[in-house]
Amino acid sequence: MRHRRRGRQLGRSSSHRKAMLKNMASSLFLTERADMLAEIHGNQPRVKRRIVTTIQKAKEVRSIVEKCITLARQVQPSYQQSADLMPASLQDGDGLDKQSEAYKTWRKSDDWQAWAAARAPIVNAQRKALRMLGNREAVDILFNDIAPALIEENAQRVSGFTRILKIAKPRLGDNGTQAILEIVGEQNNRDT
Repeated sequence: MRHRRRGRQLGRSSSHRKAMLKNMASSLFLTERADMLAEIHGNQPRVKRRIVTTIQKAKEVRSIVEKCITLARQVQPSYQQSADLMPASLQDGDGLDKQSEAYKTWRKSDDWQAWAAARAPIVNAQRKALRMLGNREAVDILFNDIAPALIEENAQRVSGFTRILKIAKPRLGDNGTQAILEIVGEQNNRDT
């Protein structure tokens, strides 16, 4: 009996199931990557923020995706706070030059401690997301592209970032019920 046992087994061992769900969640976020990178990797999606899978797998991976998006949205104010604490002399477009004297003096000051304290929630959230997704590129896309875009589109939305749409035509080969798992937003607006 499966009393109080959460989740579907999907006919796989636990390690295989966890790896499959991580890969599906990260592939959903990787559809957002730049067109040039998608051409290099060789799998450019037809529609961004959308994957096609079976309905059972979509329902299972939805919880991982929702948790990751919520985590990324919660730390977005910390990005602006940490950027405000960084000195203007170090905010050039090339990134931090850690060998410069300006950086070394800032690193030893109390201002750096305040910057590091403001940056700590971001690092912690990124590590949690990396543990859930297992892909650094997917975490970067989630925190830098998807979460700010979702906040910009609808700041009041606190949950329900994904949508599952059942496809009427079954999968060729095993007759499996297919579904689309997509991130809700202006790009995937059902009205248009």
